[in-house]
Amino acid sequence: MAEICKISYPESELFKSALQIVLKVRNAGFEIFFVGGAVRDLVLGNTPSDIDMVTTALPQDIYRLFPDSEMVGACFGVVLVKFEGFVFEIATSREERLYNDGRRPEEVTFTSDIKKDLLRRDFTVNAMLYDPVAGDVIDHVGGLQDIKERVLRVVGVPEERFGEDYLRMLRAIRFAARLQFEIEPGAWETVCRMAGLCRMIAAERVRDELENMLCNVHAARALKLLKASSILSIWLPEVDALSGVEQHPVYHPEGDVWVHTLLMFERSGLVQDNLLAWSILLHDIGKKPAFSLGCDNIPHFYGHEAMGADMIPAIAERLRFSRELAGALEHAVRYHMRFASVMEMREAKLKRLMAEKYFAVELELHRLDCLCSNGLTATYEFLCKRMKSAVKLELPELFLNGSDLIKLGYKPGSLFKEILDSLLDAQLDNTVTNREEAVRFVKENYI
Repeated sequence: MAEICKISYPESELFKSALQIVLKVRNAGFEIFFVGGAVRDLVLGNTPSDIDMVTTALPQDIYRLFPDSEMVGACFGVVLVKFEGFVFEIATSREERLYNDGRRPEEVTFTSDIKKDLLRRDFTVNAMLYDPVAGDVIDHVGGLQDIKERVLRVVGVPEERFGEDYLRMLRAIRFAARLQFEIEPGAWETVCRMAGLCRMIAAERVRDELENMLCNVHAARALKLLKASSILSIWLPEVDALSGVEQHPVYHPEGDVWVHTLLMFERSGLVQDNLLAWSILLHDIGKKPAFSLGCDNIPHFYGHEAMGADMIPAIAERLRFSRELAGALEHAVRYHMRFASVMEMREAKLKRLMAEKYFAVELELHRLDCLCSNGLTATYEFLCKRMKSAVKLELPELFLNGSDLIKLGYKPGSLFKEILDSLLDAQLDNTVTNREEAVRFVKENYI
């Protein structure tokens, strides 16, 4: 017997559009309900940002009703319906059998019994229906009770559900952290026991799940669960190894490198920038290989930033980062210690630093790094004042280029970069203010 409770939906354009879809599909003779995360969020008192639906209509029926739809997964019964500026995922209710690869079912059978569709879903809190016409939440799996008890419970047998799609083990951790729920003991034991199967998940899917965990206010809890389950050691052994790497108690009274990293996420709030999230996680991975004890028995990490940066390409390849993200991340890790010397920098070098593409992200990384260690934020405050007073942070156009250097008699090669970099510094220092002075500067310094 299903449990039913009344919940009114918020007045929003998204819900108005979704309701129109429901009415149109029902008028055509099919059943259709909201399902999944939108229903869970409604029960929790939150406003959903998107709405998925389940229906007895076949994909071709939905396409006939909404000709602008995309048949993105018709063999699995999934259609993307574009309606009034919104996109809704509508799935035909189905049963699935014969999972052989830990991701996709070998056999899909559509069913007119929507309850059967709910029984194939991952967690009870994601397997409830909502009827926007009647205002009813319809719960066949105990999701309402689990929300009251703040428990994340698998629909059915944990080993079967996780065996159907190994990514569900990461999703369990993400939902538990995001919702601040406890994973039901049987499900947690199964995650820990089956964690090794996560090696078989496509890297892109793992990366996206991890990124969703990191770009969340409860990222630290997700990381703790990843570590406790051994999944962290499988996909990010460099991060897992930070536990137990002790630091100088004067500069890092908070504890070891792992504790420091977790604290940065706890203090950061909601990290919305994926580069910042990955930079926080990986900025100190070089401390494990760089660790040494001085004669005073104090830990040192000489060159850890360069060692950490050299580890980034392997991680980027493993998790299929974009080339841009990989390059920006390597730069952030390699140079995150340079902020300590900004007050002694020449004006030209400081202006160069502030004009860099990802300067704001790296500055925030520096702030969190300091805030979660020695607490000294004078450098951050200094740079913030400079940024406020700066009229323009873009680097100026050089008075000379490579063609000009060739005309002056210089041969193309590595010297070109040295000359142009020096010329840029001179322009930033205002010692070179026009083309004539630039020519004189090059001739005097590069005979």
